[in-house]
Amino acid sequence: MKGFFKIFFATLLALLVFCVIGFFLFFGFVASLTTTEKPRIGRNGVLVLDLSKHFKEQAQDNPVNALVNGVENDIPSLYDMVRLLNHAKSDSAIKGLYILCGSNANGLAASEELRKAVLDFKSGRKFVIAYGEAISQGGYYVGNVADKIYCHPQGGVDWSGYAVDLLFLKGTLDKLEIQPEIFYAGKFKSATEPFRETKMTEPNRVQTTAWLGNLYEHFLEAAAATRHMDTSVLRSLAVKGSIQTAHDALANNLVDGLKYDDEVKDELISRLKLRRDDRINFVNINDYSRSGSWRKFSGDRIAVVYANGDIVSGSGDNEQVGSDAFRILLRKLRQDDDIKAIVFRVNSPGGSSLASDVIWREIALTRKEKPVVVSMGDVAASGGYYISCGADSVFADANTITGSIGVFSMLVNVQSFFKNKLGMTFDGVKTAPYADMGTSSRPLTEPERRFLQAAVDSIYFTFKSRVATGRKKDPAYIDSIAQGRVWTGSHGLGLGLVDRIGTLQDAVECAARMARAKDYRVREYPEKKNFLEQLMNNYKKSVGEQTLAKEIGADQLLLIKQIKQVKQMAAGEPQARMPFMLQSH
Repeated sequence: MKGFFKIFFATLLALLVFCVIGFFLFFGFVASLTTTEKPRIGRNGVLVLDLSKHFKEQAQDNPVNALVNGVENDIPSLYDMVRLLNHAKSDSAIKGLYILCGSNANGLAASEELRKAVLDFKSGRKFVIAYGEAISQGGYYVGNVADKIYCHPQGGVDWSGYAVDLLFLKGTLDKLEIQPEIFYAGKFKSATEPFRETKMTEPNRVQTTAWLGNLYEHFLEAAAATRHMDTSVLRSLAVKGSIQTAHDALANNLVDGLKYDDEVKDELISRLKLRRDDRINFVNINDYSRSGSWRKFSGDRIAVVYANGDIVSGSGDNEQVGSDAFRILLRKLRQDDDIKAIVFRVNSPGGSSLASDVIWREIALTRKEKPVVVSMGDVAASGGYYISCGADSVFADANTITGSIGVFSMLVNVQSFFKNKLGMTFDGVKTAPYADMGTSSRPLTEPERRFLQAAVDSIYFTFKSRVATGRKKDPAYIDSIAQGRVWTGSHGLGLGLVDRIGTLQDAVECAARMARAKDYRVREYPEKKNFLEQLMNNYKKSVGEQTLAKEIGADQLLLIKQIKQVKQMAAGEPQARMPFMLQSH
């Protein structure tokens, strides 16, 4: 027995020592990953803008990337990128900008902000070169502002125009004998069309043709301005399918040359006045973000609050706009005398109408205490517009998708599916006729359908009233431009849904003027969590999504997310949500 205890305590001591050593080694490793040591940029730097990277609305440090993939930090946010390019314009260490424009992972409005930032960078009399082996339309939209844009001799430029493809599930549901119970307000509110139609309704076709055509006009106008060509000529190239090869792109003045990677590097060396065998000092945007003093730490505080993702009740997660979390945050900022104004950056397709109203209320209360300016990102529609309409001023990019002022709710009756396909039936008892209203095991009764449609109509009336009050418009006029119709930012300006076409930085400057803050600094919210909180919150999501994306591909992962969204739509809760997810290519 004495020998047993000797072995037991020796083993226990060894285990404790191992745990202590492991603890210090782990946090030493973490400290090395999160070091604040600034990288050296050196001389003759060429800043690299890789458009294949997605610049999120708000940067979130992801320690899981560092631990699992060896990636030191997430890439800068979209607003960080704009400010970095502005800082680089006057930074003597940076001589030029190199844009990798083969693909573009950013939305149309985000690309618009990047494009304007690159144009501003050029005003500092520094060179800009863009290159892509095969250049997408999204990549071209930003890349064509360069002094020279090149593509690979065997590559090309996509010049096919814009298209929208919608998936309709009604035929599938009919075959499975699944009956959707759909209630909506607004003849253009097409979010439920895939479940009740086999093709686009005429109102949806009209609105989609209008907003898609407007986005394409912006693309052509931007290309025409930089290539010194007429938009009708550029449109004709797409209509006729004239651009099939890289040589077609060159012959029609869409690019400045066909070059291999080494030839582009030779031109950069020439512009930098280096010797042929000298190494180009390419500056990674992550390193540049951590190296300079581009952030201000003095002056009055302007809060930038990012409302990014689906609007949901409760706290939500990092990619959702949780009504509880934003109610608490906006109340805190309203009561903070150091915060002089708030810029509410909205990039949301909407979601829960109830959660949207909770956030709308906080914006309305905050506006009484200090200026509130909305800046719309890629999408600020339906519930995203609901939470925006009460601000003092609303900014949008020309390519922003907005409007979609409408409401719907949806339930699914699977009684026939289970009975006829699986042989399963349901039965039960209830204490009142409507106690089980909303169950998926039976169809709704006519009184229940009237109840649900009345609820949708009531919420739609409230939504329009919020917009009419916030935009200081007649309710009848708001009804005429509502009806669930989707608009672009430039259309929204003409209709009075937005006040100005401008970037997030434009909105920040407007908020500072309204607060009479001549010298100001930006503070971003929601604030970043500490390391351990990020590690715990990000691990499951990051590892899960990365594994899925690696195994099934990014497009299939997006499809899974859309299926998850459909599940939320069919829960019966009234929704102020966009009818689709817009992707840029």
